[in-house]
Amino acid sequence: MRRREFITLLGGAAATWPLAARAQQSAHLRRIAFFMNLPEDDVWSKRCIAAFQQGLAELGWIEGRNIHIDYRWATTDPRSIPISVAELVALAPDVILASATEALAAFQKATSTIPIVFVSVSDPVGQGFVTSLDHPGGHITGFTAFEFSMGGKWMELLKEIAPSIRHVAVLFNPETAPYFPLFMGSIETAAASFGVEPTSAPVHDLAEIESVMMALARESNRGMICPSDSYTSTHRKTIIALAARHSIPAVFAWREFVTDGALIGYGIDRVDMYRRSPLYVDRILKGAKPMDLPVQQPTKFELAINLKTAKAMGLDVPPALLVRADEVIE
Repeated sequence: MRRREFITLLGGAAATWPLAARAQQSAHLRRIAFFMNLPEDDVWSKRCIAAFQQGLAELGWIEGRNIHIDYRWATTDPRSIPISVAELVALAPDVILASATEALAAFQKATSTIPIVFVSVSDPVGQGFVTSLDHPGGHITGFTAFEFSMGGKWMELLKEIAPSIRHVAVLFNPETAPYFPLFMGSIETAAASFGVEPTSAPVHDLAEIESVMMALARESNRGMICPSDSYTSTHRKTIIALAARHSIPAVFAWREFVTDGALIGYGIDRVDMYRRSPLYVDRILKGAKPMDLPVQQPTKFELAINLKTAKAMGLDVPPALLVRADEVIE
């Protein structure tokens, strides 16, 4: 063999080695599809995803080394969800992480074979996602967001921080919170014991949100409860601003609402839930089936109060309530 031919051959082989190595590495990458029920630029979206990535890393799953994660985020238009879901399913992931009810429903329609782990879903049995919490029975399992008895807790907290209220509107989007009646039942029971009249306030767009808030502003001794709902989470800053403008005492289901200026929030530690979810993703990637993984219920709850907002509304927060709070914003 001539020297020039040998050098050319050697150079060509060397050039193929990195490509072969990359191809081999790519072949070992497991693929995760992740749908987040908040916008990409949302601060809490970033914290939840960081917690998910941290949980994976603690189990030995590193982005670019042995896993690849495809992300999609919610927008202000719920109609974008089926489009994002279809895109993720088309990528043929090894497992899907689905955040919130409407996304899980879309994934359930889109695939009956790809394993799905859900987070922040309030009624997986009642909505037909799983057969039971102990025995999911299909290709879906995950981590529930709330117990419906929490509706009574929200009513209790609202009455405690704003004792004069007599009328309460419960704000929700029926499309993204089809489980709403289950929360309403416990709210009505608690409201009756406090002499408060609750009414449901379904909204589908920003105009309806503003209409509900304007109606509340015309009443005296009124308040608002905003249960868990991805639509209201996405539009939380608008809701918080309207409540502040009209001095409407309101209790929300998430701590992040209080960080953004809401009066009071009580609910699960959402970041912790995303940190725990990789436990099931890991087991599925190692061969476990969702039907054999019981649905996990919430383990950590948080109470947060914004004293600045309370002062602006002329409310004196009881010391006993402040002592119970996990976070007080001054």
